[in-house]
Amino acid sequence: GIDFYHRYKEDIALFAEMGFKMFRMSISWSRLYPNGDELEPNHKGIEFYRSVFEECKKYNIEPLVTIHHFDTPLYLEEHYDGWNNRQLIEFYDRFAETCFKEYKGLVKYWLTFNEINNTVMFLEMFGNTASDEMYQKAYQQLHYQFVASAHAVKKAHEIDPNYVVGCMICGITFYPGTCDPEDILLNRHTWEKGIFYCGDVQCKGKYPTFAKRLWDEHNVHLDITDQDLIDLQEGKVDLYTFSYYMSTVVTSHEVKETVSGNFSAGAKNPYLTYSDWGWALDPKGLRYYLEMIYDRYELPLMVVENGLGAYDEVESDGAIHDPYRIDYIREHILDMDKAIEAGVNLIGYTTWGCIDLVSAGTGEMRKRYGFIYVDKDDEGKGSF
Repeated sequence: GIDFYHRYKEDIALFAEMGFKMFRMSISWSRLYPNGDELEPNHKGIEFYRSVFEECKKYNIEPLVTIHHFDTPLYLEEHYDGWNNRQLIEFYDRFAETCFKEYKGLVKYWLTFNEINNTVMFLEMFGNTASDEMYQKAYQQLHYQFVASAHAVKKAHEIDPNYVVGCMICGITFYPGTCDPEDILLNRHTWEKGIFYCGDVQCKGKYPTFAKRLWDEHNVHLDITDQDLIDLQEGKVDLYTFSYYMSTVVTSHEVKETVSGNFSAGAKNPYLTYSDWGWALDPKGLRYYLEMIYDRYELPLMVVENGLGAYDEVESDGAIHDPYRIDYIREHILDMDKAIEAGVNLIGYTTWGCIDLVSAGTGEMRKRYGFIYVDKDDEGKGSF
């Protein structure tokens, strides 16, 4: 969206000027394997990323690399039905192994699937309208991705024992709307379905006890082999990473005021303020999430997305004054610090975004995240 492909050297130089120690980015599957099912990778694609990583190294910036960021090659969707097909595990295995071999010594930290839990969370987005068939597909896609992720962890450790491989979860802190026991139970079940289901499989290497309840709710029957279960156990992640933008309220009661943000909807929390896009500003929710997750898995944690989408105006002096974003980030950092004081092993924080980009949530440029302003508008006009 902002032509990083041609401008990565100047972009990375700007990251260095800001003092970045880590740059989170992803490798486009179809840049390495244009269709996704080839036996040999595209050499030009491999060299492009090598050059990006070398540029990072030049400035002592550690790359944090997401292998799959919602970008399954189109050919695999059209000819194999995407992640509904078990064969995609094999194609992903080849892609991941190529990354691990080619970039040994240049990359240490890897994430297997970005916000993997969105597959099920999206079905919950606008109430209970999703059919059992949709849930069957969603849970089956997730299973194949869990197996692919486990294979990647095992392969990474074989290729380089120093590799650190993590999961990546769309982190949302859920609160019960009232102290009605119905709401307390609903809140627990929302955490289980939305957050813990994926985290448990990838961090503990097995399906949690509540998985059966989730499957039974929608008559889900999964294609799971005995070998899959062995692979899940042998391919547990080393690291838990997540995005965090906001919290949300769940309730079984009728609500007067609702809000929506980052693909989720819920009751409005009267104790919080909200962004221009309806996202709850809740740094304490981040601390709550960190403490809850670290206690559950006892793995090193990274917050790999956190930030405020806002309207930024370029002033007459050429500067952008965004105290609202400074406040947002400061408050979240202060609560991360409290979590660390409480014993949480938080080892990294990368914001969303380090440079303006097209928002996945709304397809806009005007919903800016900072820190580096890119001269481009919603119509794609501008000098970059």
